[in-house]
Amino acid sequence: MIGSNKSWIKRNAPSWESFGILALLSVLIAAPAFQMIRLLEPGLVLPALSILLFSGAALAAIVAHRNSENVENVTLWDIAGAFTMMGCAAAIFSEPDQVAQFFEQPVE
Repeated sequence: MIGSNKSWIKRNAPSWESFGILALLSVLIAAPAFQMIRLLEPGLVLPALSILLFSGAALAAIVAHRNSENVENVTLWDIAGAFTMMGCAAAIFSEPDQVAQFFEQPVE
């Protein structure tokens, strides 16, 4: 039975380092997202969320490139791809007028 082999379990166990990086990236995305939802007008949330998710994807890709371990489970490249897809979805659902309004807002 494969499950009883201790070397198999140790080799396929998720590492705490990748879990920690995933938790850190999740907090780095979730905290600003909640602030954006609370502080921005509803029409500006999707463009801002799109920019935030693309930034998170870039950050995850940089960390994945620096920490390029070849593993069979979910990697940081997968997380970067997921952030990119969510950023694209937020960009697609936002209207061009909303994006123009987002970049025209004065900084306070």
